[in-house]
Amino acid sequence: MFQQMTALPPDPLLGIAAAYKADSNPKKVDLGVGVYKTEDGKTPILTSVQKSLQILLDSEDSKSYIQPRGNQAFLDNMEQLVLGSSNPLLASGRVESVQAPGGTGSLKLGFQLIKRSNPNAKIWVSGPTWANHVALIKSSGLDHAEYPYYDKANNQLKADEMLETLAQLGPNDVVLLHGCCHNPTGEDLTPELWNKITDLAVEKGFLPYIDIAYQGFGIDLDTDVAGVRHLLSKVPEALIATSCSKNFGLYRERTGLITTVSQTPELASVALSHVLNIAREIYSMPPSYGGAAVGILLSNPELTTEWKGELAEMCGRMRNLRAMLVDKIHERGVDEDFSFINRQNGMFTFLGITPEQVQAMRDEYAIYMAGSSRINIAGISSSNVDYIADAVAAILKK
Repeated sequence: MFQQMTALPPDPLLGIAAAYKADSNPKKVDLGVGVYKTEDGKTPILTSVQKSLQILLDSEDSKSYIQPRGNQAFLDNMEQLVLGSSNPLLASGRVESVQAPGGTGSLKLGFQLIKRSNPNAKIWVSGPTWANHVALIKSSGLDHAEYPYYDKANNQLKADEMLETLAQLGPNDVVLLHGCCHNPTGEDLTPELWNKITDLAVEKGFLPYIDIAYQGFGIDLDTDVAGVRHLLSKVPEALIATSCSKNFGLYRERTGLITTVSQTPELASVALSHVLNIAREIYSMPPSYGGAAVGILLSNPELTTEWKGELAEMCGRMRNLRAMLVDKIHERGVDEDFSFINRQNGMFTFLGITPEQVQAMRDEYAIYMAGSSRINIAGISSSNVDYIADAVAAILKK
């Protein structure tokens, strides 16, 4: 059976991680894979999460399956976190959620739901978008296209072109939107653009599908999803895939949820039945550990307050790292303007250098990043920022 197969190339980002690990250069820097890191380069277990996990460990009395839709405390609290605790949608009966294995598992359930509902639907992704978005769409048997989003040459949104493209769409189209902290650009939709996209969704009838992987990593928990909440208050239908990997640090636990917003409570029940059926076909039952921990944390006011403090600290650190990197590069007399990095949000930005310059950064300085020049801001620290700035300046002046 397997003799007919040929090996596939490794995932580009995972290949970068492997090459970084094998590099013996003591000054090496990993700006590739998107995980949060502390000043000493470690991905921490949040204290609030650790306390929640201990409560779970002390109280869990069974390893039987949890309910197919997941941990109810997790689902209820995450809906409030994303939508806002006073959002009338929560009491409308139009919202249903299912716990899934991480943000990727959540996205997959949503794409499979679209495939069942309308096999001819076309998924529109931002240019560029997270690479795995396209792989998930293709593996779900759906067609996809790209709407203009980011102007690499000028480091800004292609706002007019984006709106012109979306204005041509209709009920057979799905528009995949990054809720905040756009991956890979770091360039988020402005409140004005969220309003205009909302108006287009209502007028043209396309389905918004929102990917929220970094809530709280941009400005704060509520500001980061203000545009999302406005959109959801106006459209009859939407999908939301939410990940807990970044803001709760639960990378290994693969914790997320898919949320459907339907036009009526009756249609919400129908959508839920299909999501649960799709989940049954893919992985049968959801994992318990991460969802249970988040459910405990968000049900406990003291732990929630502690978590919000830790999240704000991570967010503030990344904003400071952005400013530090821009200042250090400019101090070296580089002609190019990198101030756009300070305007952006979250873990990522494009340095704006060529693939050849990216390779030179790797070969000459052991600084690893994606070929697109996307870097993980959290990979910067006060101990390596001067080295990174020296390398950028040297490469650009060649």
